Amino acid sequence: MSNETEHDKEIGNTGHEWDGIKELNNPLPRWWLWCFYLTIIWGVGYTIAYPAWPMINEATAGVLGYSTRAEVAEEIAAVEEANGPINAKLVAAELTEVSDDPGLMQYATSAGGAVFRTWCAQCHGSGGAGVQASGYPNLLDDDWLWGGTIEDIHLTIAHGIRNEEDLDSRYSEMPAFGEILEEEEIVSVVQYVKSLSGTPDDAAQAAAGEEVYLDNCSACHGEEGLGDVFQGAPNLADAIWLYGGDTETLIETVTYSRFGVMPPWQGRLSEAEVRAVALYVHSRGGGQ
Repeated sequence: MSNETEHDKEIGNTGHEWDGIKELNNPLPRWWLWCFYLTIIWGVGYTIAYPAWPMINEATAGVLGYSTRAEVAEEIAAVEEANGPINAKLVAAELTEVSDDPGLMQYATSAGGAVFRTWCAQCHGSGGAGVQASGYPNLLDDDWLWGGTIEDIHLTIAHGIRNEEDLDSRYSEMPAFGEILEEEEIVSVVQYVKSLSGTPDDAAQAAAGEEVYLDNCSACHGEEGLGDVFQGAPNLADAIWLYGGDTETLIETVTYSRFGVMPPWQGRLSEAEVRAVALYVHSRGGGQ
């Protein structure tokens, strides 16, 4: 016995049937069809009016010329225009006197913090504590290879370290003593260097390494190992190590040397931004 009604017969079916259940050929509701057609029309219009279709180098621009990048650029330009007077004031001020103006100093450290988190935190950490194993300096202590005054920090940020882009880059280079000294001499001088900060592993080797140190290392690091900020030679007597202070790491450092590079930020950042981030770093507690 068929359950098919007269109405079903009038509508007909699609020819699909499963376990005796037939799929009727009911027409779609008119309101649904009109909505569907409208979405097609809207979609075509949107792809004509706005950037839509990806091409080889860029997407189609759209007849309205709308650009989210341009919109962001306009917002940035508006903010820069609004900050123009205070940025000009920051650029004109003596770096050592900015802290005498609480409003200007607050703006500088706030803007500098934003610059630091955007451009500097990748290497020095979000808080500025550095990453010792990778040779990224801690900016919170008072140990500065090139000096920690606000002027020194500004100069270092502006011109960078050991890069080939800026002729005024801070530059020094430690020889690879593995090509100069014997292995035993390197081991002994490492022990002597550790003794300068009171952490030698072998007192006898440390005593033997003193002459090696004076002949090969004291010209840069000083006879007492206190370093030289004019050469970027680190203080070896404070137990603060850029790449680590254990014996194996120090042997590697002396044997192969280190050559950390920092890019110049002058040109990448505006002078106001360079000054702001210098003041921010200096204010973090490690500036001299």
